[in-house]
Amino acid sequence: MALYKWLKPGLGLKRWIVLGIFGLILFSYGVSPVFSQEVEFGDNLFMYIIGLIIGLILIIFSIKNGIGYLLTVVNKCKYEVSIDNKFVNDTLYKKKVLSKGPKIVAIGGGTGLSILLRGLKEYSSNITAIVTVADDGGGSGVLREDLGMLPPGDIRNCILALADTEPIMEKLLQYRFKEGKLKGQSFGNLFLAAMDGICGNFESAVKEMSNVLAVTGKVLPMTLEDVTLYAKLENDKVIKGESNIPIVNKDTGSKIERVFIKPEKSYPLKEAVEAIKEADVIVLGPGSLYTSVIPNLLVKDIVKYIDDSDALKIYISNVMTQPGETDDYSVLDHVNAILRHTKKNILDYVITNNEDIPKSTLEKYYEDGAKPVTLSLEDEEALKNMNIGVIKDKLVDIKKDYIRHDALRLSEIIVDLVVNKSKPKYK
Repeated sequence: MALYKWLKPGLGLKRWIVLGIFGLILFSYGVSPVFSQEVEFGDNLFMYIIGLIIGLILIIFSIKNGIGYLLTVVNKCKYEVSIDNKFVNDTLYKKKVLSKGPKIVAIGGGTGLSILLRGLKEYSSNITAIVTVADDGGGSGVLREDLGMLPPGDIRNCILALADTEPIMEKLLQYRFKEGKLKGQSFGNLFLAAMDGICGNFESAVKEMSNVLAVTGKVLPMTLEDVTLYAKLENDKVIKGESNIPIVNKDTGSKIERVFIKPEKSYPLKEAVEAIKEADVIVLGPGSLYTSVIPNLLVKDIVKYIDDSDALKIYISNVMTQPGETDDYSVLDHVNAILRHTKKNILDYVITNNEDIPKSTLEKYYEDGAKPVTLSLEDEEALKNMNIGVIKDKLVDIKKDYIRHDALRLSEIIVDLVVNKSKPKYK
């Protein structure tokens, strides 16, 4: 490895290297009379001894702390590691440099948020993910009903997205049983359920699972209350349950007017409030608009805390509409839904995709009733008139015909906005 990589700012090694060199110089001065016939102890004996002792102490001190620092970093890896130059340098970089990254609060749930987190952790370790706990379907819903715990699914995905762990461990925690009474259940959900039983409460269970998996940043539930999500449609019909909303609404053919939670008085975690107050940027989405993003904004006073924060507020629009939830929605429709559930002027920017998607990939989505979320010139002008900056970029990442956001590109834009806060590059 080139020397400059070891000396780049933030690694925390230079101080020990410099101290060691200084100690070596003093030590050399102290022993110089022994190896040089031209140098005699004479009246400088005391100075030579002092130089020898201090030099030796500094060398030992620098070596001890330098190696101790490296071992501390390496010890954070729970599994077999190769202590080569690249590994040590990369690990030190993540530990020291990323700790100086922007303070990011990401709010949402589902697949969208976990994908974004995988990108954000490459730019900062100061990440707080605030995750919805309104889920009542699938394996999470079963555990919620059987054990009376908060749904673990979205929390699990976000923890794994921020985890520094081996691929086999992630595969294990994402594994879903295919037979028997556990069919469809995720091992990660069961792990979190077991941790909930050991710790006695969900908040501590999430923290302990995060510690076990060496999570970068924090993952926090939006509330510790057992909340239920409701949707009121434009035809006045009310749908109960997060998992029922898109299914029932798709059959009615109506649009969602608003969503709300019961009990209405659900409170955010103190850690979440502190993170919002101290944030450099607050990101909403991507994710299901009415069932993943907005539910977080219904917790008591959370909108006030977001509005009062000096952080940039960014909404990331979905790439595709969601049948039964955001049918025929444009980017402007997504933003207006956020504003209806919060307040005017709460958003500074909206980030949206302008990359063309292959027709072969879109065909499957068209069959399900989904289509690309578009931004017309009129809608863009309307957003700018609302003092919301519009950022358009190629943000699509297609894997196995599934359309996702390009997490790294999206994260790069977010961090760039924070760095260039006064003069945004993309606005």
